[in-house]
Amino acid sequence: MPQQIAVVTGAGSGIGRAVAVELGAAGWQLVLAGRRAEPLRATARAAAASAAEGTTGEGTTGRRAPAPVVVPTDVTDPAAVDALFAETAERFGRLDLLFNNAGTFGAPTPVEDLAPADWRAVVDLNLTGAFLCAQAAFRLMKAQDPQGGRIINNGSISAHAPRPHSIAYTATKHAVTGLTKSLSLDGRPYRIACGQIDIGNAATDMTAAMETGVRQADGRIAPEPTMDVADVARTVRHMAQLPLEANVQFATVMATAMPYIGRG
Repeated sequence: MPQQIAVVTGAGSGIGRAVAVELGAAGWQLVLAGRRAEPLRATARAAAASAAEGTTGEGTTGRRAPAPVVVPTDVTDPAAVDALFAETAERFGRLDLLFNNAGTFGAPTPVEDLAPADWRAVVDLNLTGAFLCAQAAFRLMKAQDPQGGRIINNGSISAHAPRPHSIAYTATKHAVTGLTKSLSLDGRPYRIACGQIDIGNAATDMTAAMETGVRQADGRIAPEPTMDVADVARTVRHMAQLPLEANVQFATVMATAMPYIGRG
């Protein structure tokens, strides 16, 4: 089986790091993107160690992938995104997977108090950044031979139901769903599959406050259950390893007991 190439954005921590480690164990060649070089290098070390241990077993290629490539990238900058995918093409000649993961929640803020600059910062990263990366991946996947590839967008439970004081985050995650659907439709003629994973309460630095308590729809502050981020990574790996003739269009992976079904 040919070496498969994956770009992971937001790879310096949290879900991005967990997915990189999981894909590394499966033998993928990784290109790791994020704003800061040192966290990316830490992810690269973790993924390389995982690859060394994961060269056998179900879903693996049976060989160790080369070391991950670290490309510090601001995904809100079109020139930086173009450079990321140009380097991927120059090094490896193709792209099989984009995990479009970079994002931010922003500070929880009542609607009436949200500054326009804070709104734009969330929109620029969560939506425009996701579009720019998907666009660059689409161009590469369309042009390469053999044609095609897969894009997996990181949505959120908030693509379905908001939390209080999260209007910018919620709006962008609803928009990511539209991005996913459009990419799926426009990618059909070129064997480009696009799916979305909506994640609820994976245990990362971003969700650490949930153990002490977060605001609920009725105004209470209450702790919420979380799940192991490795369970998210395994789901992404499953989606990534499907043949291009099959696609997980939308997947929801959440802590079983979190207040989502019936939230509010």
